[in-house]
Amino acid sequence: MEEIQTIRISVRNLVEFILREGDIDNRISGSMEKDAMQQGSRLHRKIQKRMGSGYRAEVPLKFQYPCDCFMLQIEGRADGIVEEADGIVIDEIKGVMRDLDHITGPVGVHLAQAKCYAYFYGTQNALEEIGVQMTYCNLETEEIKRFRETYSVGELKKWFEELVHAYEKWARYQIEWKELRNNSIRRTEFPFPYREGQRELVSSVYRTILRKKKLFIQAPTGVGKTMATIFPAVRAVGEELGEKIFYLTAKTITRTVAEQAFDTLRGTGLRYKVITLTAKEKICFCDTPECNPEACPYAKGHYDRVNDAVFDLISHTEELTREVLEEQAQKFQVCPFEMSLDIALWVDAVICDYNYVFDPNAHLKRFFSDGGSGDYLFLIDEAHNLVERGREMYSAAIYKEDILSIRRLVKAEAPKLAKRLDECSKQLLELKKECETYQIQESVSHIALKLMNVTGEMEKYLEECEAGEKREQVLEFYFQVRDFLNIYDVLDENYVIYTELEAGGRFRLKLLCVNPSVNLQSYLEQGNSTIFFSATLLPIHYYKKLLSTETDDYAVYAESTFPEKHRLLLFGRDVSTKYTMRSEKMYERFAAYILQMVLGKTGNYMVFFPSYRFMEDVYACFMELLEQSGIQTVECILQSQFMGEEAREIFLENFEEERAGSLVGFCVMGGIFSEGIDLTADRLIGAAIVGTGIPQVCTERELIRQFFDRMGMSGFDFAYLYPGMNKVLQSAGRVIRTEEDKGVILLLDDRFLGRRYREIFPREWSGYQICNLNEVTKITEKFWKGK
Repeated sequence: MEEIQTIRISVRNLVEFILREGDIDNRISGSMEKDAMQQGSRLHRKIQKRMGSGYRAEVPLKFQYPCDCFMLQIEGRADGIVEEADGIVIDEIKGVMRDLDHITGPVGVHLAQAKCYAYFYGTQNALEEIGVQMTYCNLETEEIKRFRETYSVGELKKWFEELVHAYEKWARYQIEWKELRNNSIRRTEFPFPYREGQRELVSSVYRTILRKKKLFIQAPTGVGKTMATIFPAVRAVGEELGEKIFYLTAKTITRTVAEQAFDTLRGTGLRYKVITLTAKEKICFCDTPECNPEACPYAKGHYDRVNDAVFDLISHTEELTREVLEEQAQKFQVCPFEMSLDIALWVDAVICDYNYVFDPNAHLKRFFSDGGSGDYLFLIDEAHNLVERGREMYSAAIYKEDILSIRRLVKAEAPKLAKRLDECSKQLLELKKECETYQIQESVSHIALKLMNVTGEMEKYLEECEAGEKREQVLEFYFQVRDFLNIYDVLDENYVIYTELEAGGRFRLKLLCVNPSVNLQSYLEQGNSTIFFSATLLPIHYYKKLLSTETDDYAVYAESTFPEKHRLLLFGRDVSTKYTMRSEKMYERFAAYILQMVLGKTGNYMVFFPSYRFMEDVYACFMELLEQSGIQTVECILQSQFMGEEAREIFLENFEEERAGSLVGFCVMGGIFSEGIDLTADRLIGAAIVGTGIPQVCTERELIRQFFDRMGMSGFDFAYLYPGMNKVLQSAGRVIRTEEDKGVILLLDDRFLGRRYREIFPREWSGYQICNLNEVTKITEKFWKGK
């Protein structure tokens, strides 16, 4: 007898999905209320403790409802079950920031959650009637407002069955699609002949998923790591080892590579639905994303139509390109961004930026809220980027000048808010008096407390303030304060709190997340397994320390598939980028090195520099050298500091053009052209890397150095050496992209020859040569002639 499948859904997801209606409107507290509910758990516990012995808190409830061919299992946790003399009451608690006078009745979806719990409990305990209580609590004042009603279990049954009936077609779709998908996965084979080491890589990924572990992969370019991670993850989904793949990346180009890998597999017969999430600003149909019904026709009535739009699309197509999504959103007159987030619930893989999973302000709440587990498989591409991005996402700052600016803005119409802001400003002034450059703070709880009072007053102000520029400024500051308080709530030993008087005179208080691994872990543990991979994940212990809290993570080093004779790795011994060595003469020497490399063979080259200033100084010397030498066959282009997408594309198009002479692109290490770009074959035949990429000394770098020194680790390596060498390795990785490519990599700084640097070199860099300025052309010419 065939086993009946069970479809699980939480009470909250069921009611929010089926019963949502009306407009998207972010002008007022929609986002704030959501926020309040995330923050309200502490208050929940406080209210629950006050309720006495007849109150049972956080009661798990589960209900199975038989449908045609499957069982629907709805589960959740009632905030409270109250046993009173005249019966049972289900209590649902919601923390809000709004003034309770504005709440005149329970919100529909909140009441629906409570009614579900009431029906489950009433049925399971054979009750005839049951009470439902909505408890709203103001997060700032802790004032409470309650609404109560009694229902017969019979009327709850009728209401609940209508709710389930509306969801039934979605559950049936899930079952039918999953069967189709899994059958196709069983027939899917690796789509290419395995490259050397690739089969082992595929096996390592599969074994890691099977064992529910994390894996760090250091895989040089050309190993085929995208397909080597996606294919075994897809196979694992087919074997019920995961339910959804999240392919996470920091760059648009790597998203495209992932899309192509899934397309290749689909071309062999795989049935797999994949969506790439595009940023709201890029996919919005309006000039600026103003998400309210007055400014945007797609926001008006969006929730009345979006479920139909989603079901229509997932039922009729497996192609979920941006064009398809935009067309569907136009057809149903809904917001394309919000619709794409809803579609993400029903697909098998989501390709998106890191922030959709890890950023506390931008993560997808539908997947990563309530601390649940979703059996997700995380594939994290270019994982070296996640260290700095993680620090950024989990740090927060507040400026004294911003507080004063908002105070001036609201002083006349909101004296109470102005007073609260003034209190905060005074506290920061006290810290400013003690701070010459920067100062580490042990605790800022007194300021956090004052900021909490500020949020309450700002909430009241925003409730009453009409739309306009002033309101926008206050709202922006509100979110800044909220972010600060959210980060304050997760402060632990991985943080440094400090104040700093910036060069421009502004004074800030910053909560700096030095080691983001604990915060990242809180999201990663909602999945089954995580694969971190990059062409530059060296040294591996650095990334393990900052990206994972586990001590038993796996790591593999994929061997390079490139023939060593295709790459010339040269180290210039007689140049340095140290500050003490910088001079016009040294810049001329770098320029001469670059020219000698270019004279070895006509073609396209890139040169990477530690800063724009350094680049411009060497560029000026290089142009002068060309003029003095009478060389007219070398064309130069320069990366500018604020390049938009169009300027970027034009810069790269230069490398596509046919030309008789050579092209030299002057770029900045760690910038937009030093990673994520793919110039294969003769589109790029050489790169010079000027300097070790070490970040400039600044307050934050020094605090990171001190932090790891205190832990008995090498603070200099963690703060400067490893991040710097990653930039070097990324820049060098632009040259050899396929097995057929040939190229020169010229590293220009005598520090590269030091032991600390050589220890971080990839294994495939073992065959390097050391040279001086006079030997470069001779060595490169010999290389190109294949001698």
